[in-house]
Amino acid sequence: MKNSTEVTEFILLGLTDDPHLQIPLFIMFTLIYLITLVGNLGMILLILLDSHLHTPMYFFLCNLSLVDFCYSTAVTPTVMAGLLLNDKVISYNACAAQMFFFGALATVENFLLASMAYDRFVAVCKPLHYMTTMTTGRCAFLATVSYICGFLNASIHAADTFSLSFCRSNVVHHFFCDIPAVMVLSCSDRHVSELVLVSVVSFNIFFALLVILISYTLIFITILKMPSSSGYQKALSTCASHFVAVSIFYGTIIFMYLQPSSSHSMDTDKMSSVFYTMIIPMLNPIVYSLRNKEVKTAFMKVILGGVRITLRLAVELTIPPSSSTRALVTLLIDDEQYRSDGVHPPGTDR
Repeated sequence: MKNSTEVTEFILLGLTDDPHLQIPLFIMFTLIYLITLVGNLGMILLILLDSHLHTPMYFFLCNLSLVDFCYSTAVTPTVMAGLLLNDKVISYNACAAQMFFFGALATVENFLLASMAYDRFVAVCKPLHYMTTMTTGRCAFLATVSYICGFLNASIHAADTFSLSFCRSNVVHHFFCDIPAVMVLSCSDRHVSELVLVSVVSFNIFFALLVILISYTLIFITILKMPSSSGYQKALSTCASHFVAVSIFYGTIIFMYLQPSSSHSMDTDKMSSVFYTMIIPMLNPIVYSLRNKEVKTAFMKVILGGVRITLRLAVELTIPPSSSTRALVTLLIDDEQYRSDGVHPPGTDR
């Protein structure tokens, strides 16, 4: 991106200047990032491998995990490098790229959350029409629109921010190139840019929140009419978990972006940003998926499948082919595989 400014790089102040805190923070963020990677990539793998999870709900969960992995990766490695190597310099173009991809992926997640709420509304309130309503084409359409809106939104914000002139300081009081933190460095009038930022973000957030609130209001009304107390408690528990994650996600974004940058300190922004850049991507696989019985079953199948492959390989390497012991052990492994898959072994009666 071209600009009339002479600024060619920015300096990210990071979370802290205290050298005693940098290593502990690096270790903590490394663990958070590893959990995020394992949780989200593992969720994607589970959904792709298990045909029982090829449903609209898990289609959106798969996309949500992909987005969480990507937008955490857009920020966390930069923070870790700053803490470990004290490397706080980021080039002008790298800053613009980080801002673009983070803004795009955060907006995609915003609309995916709305799509997931609509999916749950159809599943709970219109179960007989679920398969005809949430078709493959409609799910693909909702996901595609989410990605298009996300990258279009990021293009507007990046162009809006880097059309400003930066002729004073290049020190960003943040741990990544967030829009308000960079915009406040401009020496030109930024009121129009802030108005564009607040307007676009407001529309995105309130549209998605409206869909979520309407969907879950109708879900709660349906739940209250359920004759079964077990179904009532299960559905209510699922919605409560969803609202916890949604509240953190939207609460921090509303606090960050729906007010002028001069009305709150950058230190407060940094603490809030930790939640939606690192904590939420780590929690989403747990909140949305790992508490789900179907996902737990798929996870156990993958684990048991790995154990069976290991045992079979060990048998082939250690027991001679002509040995009756090898045939017996192989038969036991195969029998356990059929039972875990819910299938009767060949030659057995039901």
